[in-house]
Amino acid sequence: MEFPVVNHPDYEAKIGDDHKFPIKKFGELAKYLKKQKIVKEFHIPKECSVDTLTQVHSINYVNKIKNKTLEKEKVKKIGFPLVDSVVRRSLVATGGTVLASKLALNFGIACNTAGGSHHASYDEGAGFCVFNDVAVGAKYLTSRGLAQKILIVDLDVHQGNGNSDIFKNDSNVFTFSMHSKVNYPPIKSSSDLDVELEQNMEDNEYLDILEFNLKNLINYEFDFVFYIAGVDIHKNDRLGKLNITEEGIEKRDQLVIRSFYQKKIPVCGVLGGGYNKDFDKLVELHSSLHKNCRKILNEKN
Repeated sequence: MEFPVVNHPDYEAKIGDDHKFPIKKFGELAKYLKKQKIVKEFHIPKECSVDTLTQVHSINYVNKIKNKTLEKEKVKKIGFPLVDSVVRRSLVATGGTVLASKLALNFGIACNTAGGSHHASYDEGAGFCVFNDVAVGAKYLTSRGLAQKILIVDLDVHQGNGNSDIFKNDSNVFTFSMHSKVNYPPIKSSSDLDVELEQNMEDNEYLDILEFNLKNLINYEFDFVFYIAGVDIHKNDRLGKLNITEEGIEKRDQLVIRSFYQKKIPVCGVLGGGYNKDFDKLVELHSSLHKNCRKILNEKN
């Protein structure tokens, strides 16, 4: 069966080689997935429309991004320079998650090769997140009646505070964030389910906690899952504070994807964070999502 993966060359914005965000990972991941024969051809997204964006973000904020007129202190909070390629990237990556969510409805599993911008809220961005692509994708599905009860499984090392803020009064979307207790953001918001992890936690404890929570969540009768597969939980991540191995990340991805796909619940996987000290390792770690999605999609049920 075809495993649909969304990618666009413009995911790689021009922010300079010395920027602390590893922007080149998007282009390298696309090359790696083709080289490893995990993907044959990518589905190419279009820019997310203003109508779709403004189901989640204020028109004022969207226009200030598109026109590059956002206040300096708000640009600083995002962490990217507000240049044409960043605006383009933000629109096309959000469109990519919306496209991946539609493909997941058709194929059972689909992935973006970007996304997981979970710190962006209604009228501002933060922490390298301009538009909240998963929130936009979730709202796209519920507003069109394509899904009624969505679960966001956010396993990035940082709390998904943008999603919890956006959906705090929305009973159609359940937010689950399992993250480092002492990491960014300094002030956490309240998800529907928050699981805070102690510093330097290792594989077995991490996977036990995750499995316990997934077993409970499976009873809620969700009809769609967004999975934010951040690899900043890895022991060599610059921004991590956990001690998870490469094998731990593989097992985590398999556990999440299999839990829902076996129940015939569509899964849309997005990248989430990753700031590994070793760039080649970072690309490899991010590919775990796509590799394991493809593997599970092609398993005989």
